[in-house]
Amino acid sequence: MRFYHRMASPPHFYALTEKLMPWISVIFLLMTGYGLYLGLFVAPPDYQQGESYRIIYIHVPAAWMSLFIYVVMAVCGGIALIWRMKLAEVVLISSAPIGASFTFIALVTGSLWGKPMWGTWWVWDARLTSELILLFLYLGVISLYGAIEDRKTAARAVSILAIVGVVNIPIIHYSVEWWNTLHQGPTISLTELDKPSIHVSMLIPLMLMATSFKFLYVMAMFQSARVEIIRREQNSQWVKKMLEERA
Repeated sequence: MRFYHRMASPPHFYALTEKLMPWISVIFLLMTGYGLYLGLFVAPPDYQQGESYRIIYIHVPAAWMSLFIYVVMAVCGGIALIWRMKLAEVVLISSAPIGASFTFIALVTGSLWGKPMWGTWWVWDARLTSELILLFLYLGVISLYGAIEDRKTAARAVSILAIVGVVNIPIIHYSVEWWNTLHQGPTISLTELDKPSIHVSMLIPLMLMATSFKFLYVMAMFQSARVEIIRREQNSQWVKKMLEERA
């Protein structure tokens, strides 16, 4: 229990992220570079979609991250409401713009892929529509937090919104199975990891990009969280001492 309290301490979190940031950045750059190389130059063309399928190396990881980050926000919202953990509030708030960015990228790249495949930039498909709703949820969290002056009240409000909005996540995930949609089925199923629907030469760069996007999220979230922590703790002794040492 002492370990968790220490990890939730803003001074400890700030110092820890400062040490981890260079390593995370290097891992992200290496994995992204290698993943893009394999996906764009090594993986063969798809037998149906040709070269246009290669957008999946951005689109699919971005879509996965849009769901993953919102789940992280909902979990942090629950922790913030139940245990009043300030760091959970910070992670929630810091994650919202990043999640919105990934969702926007997923929608744009999906439209770019949909034009040659479906003949249109956009259809009110179940998967696309629920993903668009997810973007609105992210924007709602960002707007709600900025609209309320009292930080405690704002954090409580966005925590509730994040938890309520998480109901959209399974709808997005299972939309292609529950409804007859234009969007293709899942490329990888958690229940059939040994039987992916794409060749291993295409799967490896996809998983590399998916993992590198997680490092990108952590890197961006750490940076945003550090700024939020300084904003909240600007009058505390540890912040004043740190600024004096760096002056």
